Amino acid sequence: LISVHDKSGLVPFARGLAEIGFELVSSGGTAAVLEGAGLTVTRVEDVTGFPEMLGGRVKTLHPLIHAGILARRGVAEDMATLAEHGVEGFDVVCVSLYPFEVVAQSPGASDGDVIEMIDVGGPSMLRAAAKSHADVTPICRAEDYEPVLAELRASGSTSPETRRRLASVAFATSRNSTARPRPYF
Repeated sequence: LISVHDKSGLVPFARGLAEIGFELVSSGGTAAVLEGAGLTVTRVEDVTGFPEMLGGRVKTLHPLIHAGILARRGVAEDMATLAEHGVEGFDVVCVSLYPFEVVAQSPGASDGDVIEMIDVGGPSMLRAAAKSHADVTPICRAEDYEPVLAELRASGSTSPETRRRLASVAFATSRNSTARPRPYF
């Protein structure tokens, strides 16, 4: 599952995943970039059966997405629930968040600009993937793309240590608020 604001390094990473057998599932602009690079992508709306809504505000906030991230692979009841509802699990979740702090601190940013940089789906997916790091590889930085690909190529999966480290990065990223707050409204 790939949904990134920052597209740096995205195409080689996604191409590498596809080459080793991963199905690429992606949302909106990310899917368009990947398709433009000639990659086969399953769009999130094809998984959920619902189009992106509200000008792109609602894309990935859906039980079929979050169940695929949060299911515990070692829990028979979770796996039976996925099977019952036709949900596919995600092994890798790659999300980069909207640059809220950057936009919020921009002197010319309007309230509307700032509001649209409040990421809802991204942090939800990222935190879900980090919570499920026993089974899911959470990725939120382009600098982790190549090491993850190398590990996947070498062993077919990422190690528990790698997933734990990436989960730590994901949690820190999804709660990081190092920027000085300004009154946004």
